[in-house]
Amino acid sequence: MKSQSRKTREILSPGHSPNQRLVSLLSELAPRDGFLTSRLPTVSFMRSSRHIPRCPITYEPGIFIISQGRKTGFLGDKKFIYDPDHYLVLSVPMPFECETDGSPEIPMLAVRIGVTPASVTELLTQMEHLQPANGAQPQAIQATALDDVLRGATIRLLESLRSNDDARILGPQIVREITYHVLRGRLGCNLRALAAPDSHFGRISRVLNRIHADYAQHYEIATLAHDAGMSIAAFHARFREVTSSSPLQYLKNIRLHKARMLMVNEGINASGAAVKVGYESASQFSREFKRFFGNSPTILVAEMRKSLAQLS
Repeated sequence: MKSQSRKTREILSPGHSPNQRLVSLLSELAPRDGFLTSRLPTVSFMRSSRHIPRCPITYEPGIFIISQGRKTGFLGDKKFIYDPDHYLVLSVPMPFECETDGSPEIPMLAVRIGVTPASVTELLTQMEHLQPANGAQPQAIQATALDDVLRGATIRLLESLRSNDDARILGPQIVREITYHVLRGRLGCNLRALAAPDSHFGRISRVLNRIHADYAQHYEIATLAHDAGMSIAAFHARFREVTSSSPLQYLKNIRLHKARMLMVNEGINASGAAVKVGYESASQFSREFKRFFGNSPTILVAEMRKSLAQLS
């Protein structure tokens, strides 16, 4: 491990620490605020040049590495901080609350590396020596210390994303390497659970991905429980263990997040967005939207568009 860390330091430019190099690369690849795509579909960037108070957000599964600034996540009674010294692993699609610390002088800069059950399973089939989970229960969302090996692989990934050829040829292998390092680390059991479809976590994960992909559909809890191979009572209990919410509340949160993005990104009005995400009543949608986000759809969307216009 020490020799790998030494090798990471050797490839850096003179006078640059590993984290300074991460900041430099992310500043180049994420030149404006928001969620930004990269040359690889599995990798994206996040940047914020202002402080964003605690508010509801939703993330796709992935590994989140921050080079500058800080994010504080809240899920139920749990709190987790990810910053230049800690990375986050999210193993299922998850709505939660988050506070972002950034400023014009020191923007929050982060990279997300997507993970899927298929990519995890492919690696696990080739790994002969895995650390035992020691009874640890997999968590849907968790943060832990970022070491030099993972930081060095992230630097090489960002370097590859600066050109089309490097991104296409080298990028996928470095993404695979990063996933491998996480599987071997303290949060590896959270990703390993994705490759265990018959575990309680794997069954709930399958339901969450289904809801996330087809959120406008009408769902019966009894049907979801049956599909997960559980009784209704067991399904409710396991679902809350993973998400800190009930199945109906999770579905409602996903729908409201999707509606907000439809209105901001595609210019759809509130009633149109309500229908697209599965609401039958526009008035009910508006009430639940205001209760969840703290403002009416019209006001919140106007504020978000104004912020985006100022950053463009």
